[in-house]
Order: sequence, then structure tokens, then C-alpha cells
Amino acid sequence: MTTGLAHAELIAVLSAVTGDEPRVMTVRSGNALPSGPFELEHRSLQAGLREWVRDQTGHPVGYLEQLYTFADRDRTRENAEVRTISISYLGLVREQAAPGARSPGWHGWYEYFPWEDHRRGRPDVLSCIVEGLQGWVAAEPARREHRQRRVDFTFGLEGAAWNEDLTLQRYELMYEAGLVTEAGSPAHDGQGREMFADHRRILATGIARLRAKIKYRPVVFELMPESFTLLQLQRTVEALAGLTLHKPNFRRLIDQQELIEETGETTSETGGRPAKLFRYRYAVLEERALAGSKLPLSRN
Repeated sequence: MTTGLAHAELIAVLSAVTGDEPRVMTVRSGNALPSGPFELEHRSLQAGLREWVRDQTGHPVGYLEQLYTFADRDRTRENAEVRTISISYLGLVREQAAPGARSPGWHGWYEYFPWEDHRRGRPDVLSCIVEGLQGWVAAEPARREHRQRRVDFTFGLEGAAWNEDLTLQRYELMYEAGLVTEAGSPAHDGQGREMFADHRRILATGIARLRAKIKYRPVVFELMPESFTLLQLQRTVEALAGLTLHKPNFRRLIDQQELIEETGETTSETGGRPAKLFRYRYAVLEERALAGSKLPLSRN
């Protein structure tokens, strides 16, 4: 739908976890998120988005929630005279092949945000990022103290804890400091893969939303197969959070929430002794409708 010099589009952050890696559906060979115009014949925003995702990627969409509306000026480098308003959605699916016509494909979150994966410890790339940020801090003496506090808080420095939910704030701070290619910085190792226009910012928004949401709603089960082991469930939560969790605490929290039940079957795919298979208790949706279910992160 186009009104004057404004153009409204729908855009999807469609996420899955495959092989212990969080992934996002992309088009343009990994350079953009699926999107398309909202048209009058669409019954609703969600219906329009589902139609565009199906047309562009051939992938069905299950869980879907509205994410954010992006309407800043000069969001794209194409046709600056037209203002593009993007209504974004977060979708959760199980990965399938995408046979659509716009070169769709799945790519890992951490291709775009390598500094966000702390499962194997603090990433080496953070040292380069912090060095660049310190140069940005020093560049304006009058605001040096304020800028330093922002850097310390956002990146977990000087006694501040790393907060996995601040994915968007970290990217935006790097953008403000001119450390990402979207802000005009030369490409270099560790900077993460560039995306079209502000699609990487939109992806960061989706990651931050999902990381926060898995702590108070059982949305992680939208990404799980019908039956799974406790280890598979833990690895999925770790992949999304970019953190390693304390195994006994995680399992105790799962037991307390009564989110899952045994299927009565086992699997030997883990390589050791057979592991019990579990499934999500769908009845919990009704039982916890008011109180809410959660998967709190318990770090090592």
C-alpha cells in the first residue's frame, strides 16, 4: 500500500534452531529478511505476512507475533524520496528447505552477530569491538563519562554483567560508533555479516525479543520436535541465549514448571546410554494462562 511518499511493508524474522544453532530465514542469498507490501486485499497484517513468506520462501509459518514498526527516515539506500514503514513480525518454526524464488536460505544468527555467542566463552572479537568503542568514547571529551558508562553497561565491562537481552542495544551502539558496515565502516573480520538497509537491526530486535521471552513464556517448544531429550531442550535454550547453562539447575527448573512429560520412549542417538524422550504438556497453556510459564536462564 503506497500513500504519497510513504510505503508500508511487512517483514519477517523467521527463526529456527537446527543442530544446536539458531538460524534465520533470509532472501537475497542471506542479505535480507523476507518482506513484501501490505495490500488492501490482505485480510490482516498477519495474513499478508504469511502470504509473502510463503510466496518468497515456500516455508510455512507457525507461531507469529508482531515485533516492532520501523519508520525512521532514510532507512534504505534505495529511492530515498520514498519513506518505507516496516511492520515486523517474529516467527518460530522448525527448519525446512525453502524452495522460493528469491534465493531463500537459512543462515546462523551468529554470522551476523558473532559477538553474541558466549557458549564457548567470551568471543575474541569483543576485544576489537571494545577497542573501537574506546576510540569513540575518547573522541568527545565532554561526553566521555556518559559514553563510557553506556559501553560498560551494554558490553558487560568494569564489573557489569553480560546481559544477553541487550542484543539490539549493542548493535545500535556499534552503529552509533561507526563500527558496522551499515554505518559506513570498512568491512573487516569479526564485524558480522552486513544486511540490506536496516535488516540487521530488525534481526537484532527479534533476537532480543526471543531471548527475553523464553524466560517467561514456553515459546521455545515451538522450535522443538514433537519428542526430545532434556539435553536437546537445554542445548536449544543455550543456542538462543548464547550462553552455557548449569545442567542440574536447568533440569530442576524444568521439573518445577511441569512443562514437559515423559513419552515412555527412549533414544540412543546421544551416543551413551539411552536417554528418555519428553514432550511438551500442551495442557499447561490453559493451566498457566494467568500465571505464565517460564524457562529462567541459570548460568554456569
